[in-house]
Amino acid sequence: MLTTLFALLYYVAFAIFVGGVAYRIWEYWNTPKPANIPTTPAPTTRLGVAWRMFKEVLFFESLWKGNKWIWIFAQLFHASLWLIIIRHARYFLDPVPTIVVLAQPFGKYAGLTFVLGALGLLARRMFVPRVRYISAPSDYLMLLLFIGIGFSGLMMTFVNHTDIVAVKAFFLGLMTFNWQPLPSTLPLLVHLGLVAIWMIIFPFSKLLHAPGIFFSPTRNMPDNPREKFQPVPWLPPVDQVEYDPPHGS
Repeated sequence: MLTTLFALLYYVAFAIFVGGVAYRIWEYWNTPKPANIPTTPAPTTRLGVAWRMFKEVLFFESLWKGNKWIWIFAQLFHASLWLIIIRHARYFLDPVPTIVVLAQPFGKYAGLTFVLGALGLLARRMFVPRVRYISAPSDYLMLLLFIGIGFSGLMMTFVNHTDIVAVKAFFLGLMTFNWQPLPSTLPLLVHLGLVAIWMIIFPFSKLLHAPGIFFSPTRNMPDNPREKFQPVPWLPPVDQVEYDPPHGS
């Protein structure tokens, strides 16, 4: 019964995650962007925009310029998350690629820095007045969810070890519709349950800033309003607009 419950839960979570993110990206792609509104100083060429996006996505350039302490916790959180994702790829791949094997020792301890980064971001929302003022309950719950995921993962790694061979068999079985028994250790069940909740709420939450940043006009538009006209989709072309001169002219 436990295996069936989690198997069905992950099928639903995966469908909502993939379908929801795809729909949101489709919405972003088709949203009109009639005005040049990049955050200045901004590059004036597409190549410059690509370089700016690269620095923003990988190094959080604007956050570095704005607040060094928050930048440290944000980098800890996101870099650790990437290491954890790469490490967990071993549960879905057979054979396991070399890069995933090399990431195992680093990903093992990335759980510690992941939780530390999440705690720092949570403290920011709780103790910085201007951030606390604009924070919704979902902002706190999202960070608590990440802390729960990280803490339960650390429990499996350092306290109550789980049969990872059986866990891998379970997920490979999900992918081939050949279900295998899921270990029933409490930290594993909590960990998998929280991850499934994260997948379900991702398309409806602020976590969409992950793909959304690539569609942000304040970041992905060159600062060239004088060189290139941006047509407004819901208005007629410029050559068809009738000009009504002011009275007395």
